[in-house]
Amino acid sequence: MKPLMYTGVGLCGVGMVALIVGAVVDVDAADPWASVGGGIASLAGIALALYAQFAQSSAPATSGPQVSADGERSIAAGGSIGAATTGNGAAPASAPTPSAAPAPTPASGTVTAAGDRSIAAGGHIGSASTGDA
Repeated sequence: MKPLMYTGVGLCGVGMVALIVGAVVDVDAADPWASVGGGIASLAGIALALYAQFAQSSAPATSGPQVSADGERSIAAGGSIGAATTGNGAAPASAPTPSAAPAPTPASGTVTAAGDRSIAAGGHIGSASTGDA
C-alpha cells in the first residue's frame, strides 16, 4: 500500500509543478490543462477510495473471542465459568446460583490462561480452585 501512496504523492507534486509552470508561461493555456488534471485526479481519488473500502484484508476475520490455555492444567473460556478446578483431588465450592440478571456478554478480544494451573474467563468466574487438596 505504501508504494501506491508514494506514487500518488509524486503525481500530485508533478501536477503542481506543471500547473505553476503553465501559469507562469501562459495562463490561458494552463486553464484547460488544470481542468483535465482535476478530472483525472478526482477519478483516481474515487478509484483509490473504492479500493481502500472494498479490498480484501490479509488477516482472517474472527467471529468470536480467541481463547487459549497454554499452561499445564490451565483453563480458559470465552464466556463465564461456573466452577473450575485445576488441582489434584480438589473440588471447588459449588458455583453460586445464577441471578435473574441478564447473562454477561462474552469477551470480544483475547482470553488467555498462560501459566500452570491458571484460569481465565471472558465473563464471570463463579468458583475456582487451583491448589491440591
